Amino acid sequence: MIKMINVFRGVSGSLFLLSISLLGTSDIAIAQGKKTIRISIGVQDQVINTATGGSIIREEKLLEKYLPKSGKYQNVNFKIEWSSYTSGPPITNKMLAGQMDIGVMGDFPASINMTTFQEKGNGVNTLFISTLGISPSGAGNAIMVPKDSSIRSIADLRGKEVSVPFGSAAHGMLLRALRGAGLNPAKDVKLVSQSPEVGGSNLRTKQIDAHANFVPFGELFPFRGFARKIFDGAQTGVPTMHGVLVRSDFAKENPEVVVAYLKAVLEANRRFREQPEVMSAKIEKWTSVDKEVVYMFLGPSGLQMLDPNIRTVNINSLKGSIITLKQLGRLNQSIKPEDVTKWLDDSFLKKAISEMKMTSDGLTAAAVNYQVSGNDALNREAIKNPKKSAQIWVDGETKIRNYASISNMLKALQGLKSQGKKIGSIFVHDSGKGWKLFANSSIFVSKGNDISAFLLDKDAQDFASKIGGKVSTFATLQK
Repeated sequence: MIKMINVFRGVSGSLFLLSISLLGTSDIAIAQGKKTIRISIGVQDQVINTATGGSIIREEKLLEKYLPKSGKYQNVNFKIEWSSYTSGPPITNKMLAGQMDIGVMGDFPASINMTTFQEKGNGVNTLFISTLGISPSGAGNAIMVPKDSSIRSIADLRGKEVSVPFGSAAHGMLLRALRGAGLNPAKDVKLVSQSPEVGGSNLRTKQIDAHANFVPFGELFPFRGFARKIFDGAQTGVPTMHGVLVRSDFAKENPEVVVAYLKAVLEANRRFREQPEVMSAKIEKWTSVDKEVVYMFLGPSGLQMLDPNIRTVNINSLKGSIITLKQLGRLNQSIKPEDVTKWLDDSFLKKAISEMKMTSDGLTAAAVNYQVSGNDALNREAIKNPKKSAQIWVDGETKIRNYASISNMLKALQGLKSQGKKIGSIFVHDSGKGWKLFANSSIFVSKGNDISAFLLDKDAQDFASKIGGKVSTFATLQK
């Protein structure tokens, strides 16, 4: 039996989870005469697109549900240890020291993890065994400035101080964005390494000109009102993802445990798809990341897909991270992008999928087809085009109201306000790309009753010119 003490401490809206595993005297008595298998798992609670590999499994006791209890595990006591970090490197250090068996992290830290083990693992490797949240376009990473900053574009960062967690996917995104705007990252800006909590604090107090970060901070900081996005990772079109790594010696010794963990991932994915609002609210309690931000990433038509399969897009993400990390001098130059294929192992996942009576193709289809659907809450018409849809989350309601069009949503919004309803968040979707957006930070183009939303001002202006429409903010649109 494992007892958990979770201590939370807030810093500029960012929280830390300290997990302490205690073995009580009664537990010691139970463990006597039994073999104890430690399962130490490192997660990133705040990086909510890893929730189905971390907080959901931990809090809903899903790993305990699937752990083997027969055969060689009949007389075994499992000691499960959970610990949470705000980035991947501490997890890699713990795994390398043999203090952690399973780790959850993004593509850049995962590449560093696997290549570090190749050089320092003393015959032990880490295996990439499953994908968690994935964005084929790179959505989730973002560059932010203080809310009232005069900086409006990447070009405005010339001569400025910009922070980012070094070695993260956001770091790679920032470098690509700077080069795309004609800026030399080594000469035209001052880059400093800052963790999410430090970067958030410095944005709030205006001690940094700009800060780049990964999921969910590019949406969380603007949502909390002290930052503004000037660049979204989706603009790069370069895929980003998070996944699960396991030490090869642990996987060889306890393959059934690894399969059990992946079964828990599969159930966590299913639970979120079936009850996105409920699970978003639970994740908010566990991590203090606002439920609206969680829903934005993992809900229907969200910024991240929950597909556990290791697909070509995931492999390309890892290869791309190796290329960028080599350019940064953070990896040995002898390492090649194709080296990642040596550490990919989906055999445990395939066994978990088979034993759960699922199929790999079915899981991918479920992820791709997880879009806003059903009937319009205003007039019951079928929602046929998710890119044109809109959603209202009324405070106190456990289900989000879906609308087939922004026009219908605006009509419904007027009615809800007249009824005295308190509006929580309103979601729309980029008309061209489909990216989920908060309405109050989107740009709209209207022509008659036809209204389209956009993330980028340029896309909105181009579309308005094409159709002869009018560009407006959400506040103006409501008038």
